[in-house]
Amino acid sequence: MSKASKPAAKKAAEKPNNGGDATAKAAPVKVEPMAAAAPATGEGPKPQPSMRILGQYLKDLSFENPNAPQSLAPQQSQPEINIAVNVNARNINANDLEVELHLDAKATTQGKIVFAAELLYAGTFRLENFPANVMHAAALIECPRMLFPFARQILADATRNGGFPPLMLDPIDFAAMYQKRMLQQQQERAAVKN
Repeated sequence: MSKASKPAAKKAAEKPNNGGDATAKAAPVKVEPMAAAAPATGEGPKPQPSMRILGQYLKDLSFENPNAPQSLAPQQSQPEINIAVNVNARNINANDLEVELHLDAKATTQGKIVFAAELLYAGTFRLENFPANVMHAAALIECPRMLFPFARQILADATRNGGFPPLMLDPIDFAAMYQKRMLQQQQERAAVKN
């Protein structure tokens, strides 16, 4: 099992410039540097970064079908589906953090809600020997990337059990979301200074 976690850790360490924050709630994320590597004084090789999933769990799930049974009848047009994604992280202790992936899906047609689903899926992760400049990105890109397939399946099952075709989300580019959020935060800081 330890071999499986090493490639993920290497991948995270090799992407220091790829950020991954899902939405506007990244600001509260304060991931502290963890287990600093020994200084390069010839004492031996630096320990490799490692990332392990300690646990994953469903924190909240809500599904609403407010216009049933009329909403289950054949419709003349496809509903418009809006998806919102958010990622939050918080430290649990020196090496462990909890990462939450929040998915919010709403389908509407002719101004009426067809269904609304909200999912909060989380995991606890142990990140060790990560450089401080990569820690934030690893927590908000790699961790939600590992959680996403499970959250996607739960959301698909919920919509199917609600009487609709399963909602199968496309893969999410957490790195692009992180970069967008970091850029937005820089612009907000610059605007405050001016």
